[in-house]
Amino acid sequence: MIKESLYKTQIPGGGHWSLRMAKGTAMRLTDLEGTGNVGMLFYNPENLLERYNAPDTLKCQHTFKLTQGHCLYSDMGRIFCSVTEDTFGWHDTLCGNSTAVDIDKRWGKRDYQSHRNQWHQNGQDAFLVELAKYGLSQADMPANLNLFSKVITQEDGRLSWVTQPNAQPAHVTLRFEMDSLVILHTCPHPLNNAETYPASPILIELGMAQAMQDDDLCLNACPENRRGFENNALYYLGR
Repeated sequence: MIKESLYKTQIPGGGHWSLRMAKGTAMRLTDLEGTGNVGMLFYNPENLLERYNAPDTLKCQHTFKLTQGHCLYSDMGRIFCSVTEDTFGWHDTLCGNSTAVDIDKRWGKRDYQSHRNQWHQNGQDAFLVELAKYGLSQADMPANLNLFSKVITQEDGRLSWVTQPNAQPAHVTLRFEMDSLVILHTCPHPLNNAETYPASPILIELGMAQAMQDDDLCLNACPENRRGFENNALYYLGR
């Protein structure tokens, strides 16, 4: 949870942003219209080779979806952040990003030069724009998190995106357990089958996180999470 919101910004649909979050801070993301998607990547700003690892995040917590109580792991076995609040309940980290080909095929090709703010940005290019600011490229892009997107498995094994209009704006709060470079975009989920390009705005609030207590849900969700927090403590030993 956030003790107090110290900074707010709103990212329009099809937008992108990046920033460095410090250990002990929190980020609350709110899907204002109930049809949004937030693609996210995480990196260690002190060592950009350490980055978010979707397979480890799922397998060590024995889950297919992400929600409150789960942690987001790096490929070094450390925890970037914990999901301390979640009113949506199901977030995807399997399906990756939309591409220019996907977007053009589904909603028609639009470019910024011709359509300005009504153009159709895709997740892949949105990430690349932000990654370039830190000397990173497509080779540095792991599988990403998709907040506010529910994906289920059909009986024949196909993955299917689930439309979930919310009566009230859904929000998710991330508590950062280590310094993290956050890369995000608000482009559609790759399986989104809406009739029109879903340009849904996302509210982002930043502040200080409430300190973790002994009964913390994320800490105690599974033995693997406790070991992840121990890895973080070792990493920061003496600092």
